[in-house]
Amino acid sequence: MIGKLKVFNSLTRQKEEFIPLNPPHVGMYVCGPTVYSNVHLGNVRTFLSFDVVNRYLRFLGYKVRYVRNITDVGHLSDTGEDKISKKAKLDQLEPMEIVQMYTNDFHDVMLKFNAIPPDIEPSAIGHLMEQVEMTKKLIENGYAYESNGSVYFDVEKFHKENDNSYGALSGRKIEDLLSETRDLDGGSDKKSPLDFALWKKASPEHIMRWETEWSEGFPGWHLECSVMSTKYLGEEFDIHGGGMDLQFPHHECEIAQNCGSHGHGGARYWLHTNMLTVNGQKMSKSLGNSFLPRELISGDHELLNRGYSPMTIRFFMMQSHYASTLDFSNDALEAARKGYIRLANGMRTLRGMEWAEDEGELNKKQVEQINKICDNCYYAMNDDFNTALTIGHLFNLVKKVNSLHTGQLNFAEIGKEAFDRMKETFIGFSEDVLGLRIESDVDYKALIETILGEYKSAKFNRDFERVDKLRAELKAEGIIVKDMKDKIEWAFEE
Repeated sequence: MIGKLKVFNSLTRQKEEFIPLNPPHVGMYVCGPTVYSNVHLGNVRTFLSFDVVNRYLRFLGYKVRYVRNITDVGHLSDTGEDKISKKAKLDQLEPMEIVQMYTNDFHDVMLKFNAIPPDIEPSAIGHLMEQVEMTKKLIENGYAYESNGSVYFDVEKFHKENDNSYGALSGRKIEDLLSETRDLDGGSDKKSPLDFALWKKASPEHIMRWETEWSEGFPGWHLECSVMSTKYLGEEFDIHGGGMDLQFPHHECEIAQNCGSHGHGGARYWLHTNMLTVNGQKMSKSLGNSFLPRELISGDHELLNRGYSPMTIRFFMMQSHYASTLDFSNDALEAARKGYIRLANGMRTLRGMEWAEDEGELNKKQVEQINKICDNCYYAMNDDFNTALTIGHLFNLVKKVNSLHTGQLNFAEIGKEAFDRMKETFIGFSEDVLGLRIESDVDYKALIETILGEYKSAKFNRDFERVDKLRAELKAEGIIVKDMKDKIEWAFEE
C-alpha cells in the first residue's frame, strides 16, 4: 500500500489512521434498509459509498467481512406503530409479503448500480432470540427496566455511570435532549422521555408480535443492530457505517446498548454519509423533489430533462466525498454523463491496448508523471476514501492513454514498466475500487438491422464472399440470418 489509510471517525471527530483490530481481517457493519417502501436515492448514496469502502479495503488486500442488515420489524413511526405493520394494513398484505417485496426491490436496485452484495445480510426477525437475550442482559446489568409489559433503556443512569458518554457520537448534551424531547406513544411508562424501547408491548391491533416473559410484543429498532453487528463481528470490530441521519438516535443508542450489555461500544471507527439536495434544497417527498432510482434512470420525473444510466448515476455520486452534501441538478447530471463516458472510453481503449515496441527513447519525465499520477490515486483514496480526488487523477491518466492511442506518445517513451503500472492502476481503480463498468445505451436491434441492410446489399450485388463473412460475424455474436422468400430476418441462435 502506498501511504497510510486515514478515515474521519465520527466518534472522535478526528481523521485517524485506520488500524484493523485483527489485520488483515476487517469487520464492517452498515445499517441496511427498512423494507416498508421503495429504496430512495439517499439510501443508494449511502450503500454505494460503503460499497466503495468495501471495495478499496479488498483492493488493498484486506479480508473484509461486510455485514449489512435488513430491518423488517421494530422501526417505529412517530405514533409508535411499526412501519411494516402499518404498510401491511394499508395494502392488505401479510407483513412478510411487504418485507419480501421491498427486499427484492432493494436487491434489484443495488444490482443495477453494481454494488457488491454483503458477505452476511441478517434480518431483525431472524435474530429475535438474540434481541431478547440482550434485553435480559441489560436488565441484569441495571441499565434497563420493565414497565407495563415494555422494556426501556435507562439513558440517564447509563450516562451517569459511564463517564457521561451518551451523546458523544452525535455531539449532543443530555441536558439539551431532556428539554427538547417530547413523549411519544407509551411515554408515560418511561422513567425519562429519553429512554428508548428495547421491547415494546403490542397493542391489540398490532400484527407483528411475539411472546416473551414481559409481554406479547416486538423488539425496539435500535436493538437489532447491536445484536447483529456483535454476533457476526464481535464485541469490538472495525467499522460501523450509515447515513448521517442515523447518528442520533440510532447509533447513539447502539453504543449505549453495547456498553451496557458487554462493556464495549462496538465499532472503533464510525463513518457517516451526508444528505442529498436538489438544486440546493433538501430532497424530500413533501417538496416534490425526491426521486426513486427508476425515475432517475428513466427520466420520468418533472424535474428531469432526461434519464441517466446506472453507471452515470454511480459516477455522479462518486464525484463528491461521501461526507459532503451532494446536490442533484440537470446540469450536474449531464456533466457526470460526459465525465463517465470519458472515463469509460479510457477503460475501453486501455483494455484493448497492449505493450508494443516502437522507436524512441525512454522519457524520464513522462515516466515520473505516470508514476506520480498512479501514486496520487492511492493517496486520494487513503484520504478518507476521497473518490472525487481519485476521479481527477484517473482523468489525468486518460490523457496519457489517449496520447498513446493517437500516437502523440510512443510506448518507448514511457517503457513497459510504467505502461503496465498505468494499465493496472487505471483499470483497478476505475472498475475494482469505484465499481464502474462499461455500459452503452446503443440499441443492438438497430445495429443488427444496419448490418442486415449491408447483408441485403451484398446479396443483391452477388458479393457472396461478403455475404458469408457477415453471416459468420453475426453467428459469432449469437445471431443467425434467415433468408426468407421475400425478406431477410434474424433470430437468436438456440
